[in-house]
Amino acid sequence: MSETFIKKEFKKKKLQKQQEKEKRREERKLNNDKGKNFKEMFMYVDEFGRLVETPPSEEDHVDVELSDIQLGAAPLIAESPVKSGTVSFVNSEKEYGFINHPKTGENLFFHFSNCAHPVKMGNKVSFEKVRSPKGFAAVNVQMLK
Repeated sequence: MSETFIKKEFKKKKLQKQQEKEKRREERKLNNDKGKNFKEMFMYVDEFGRLVETPPSEEDHVDVELSDIQLGAAPLIAESPVKSGTVSFVNSEKEYGFINHPKTGENLFFHFSNCAHPVKMGNKVSFEKVRSPKGFAAVNVQMLK
C-alpha cells in the first residue's frame, strides 16, 4: 500500500514538532541560570532602598552608634487638650454647629449646651476634642478674643 497525502503531511508535522522541541531543549541548556555563581545571584540594597547588583562601597558606609538606635514604638508627644478653630456652620434652630480645625482640616460637631457663650459662624473658638458615639465632637467651646 502506498502512503496517502494526509499520512505524509502528518509525518512531516510530527517530525517538525520533534525538531522544534529538540531546538528548545538545546536553548534551555545554553541559557540555564541554575549554574550561576553564588555571588552572581546576590542583590544589594543601596542607601535609597533600591535593589542593585553591585555591592555597596566602603566609602559610603555610615557608622551608627548603638545608643542612637531606638527599639520599639516611638514615644507619643502629648498634645494640649485645648485646641482652637473657627465655627464653619451653625444651625440656631436645632442648636448645633461644626468647628473647622485648621491643622487637621476636620470638622468637629458641637452642641450649644457645650458652649459657654453664644457663637456665630466665623467666630474663633477654643475647644476640647472628645470621642462621641458618632465620631469626634467638641466640648467646652469658648470664644477667643
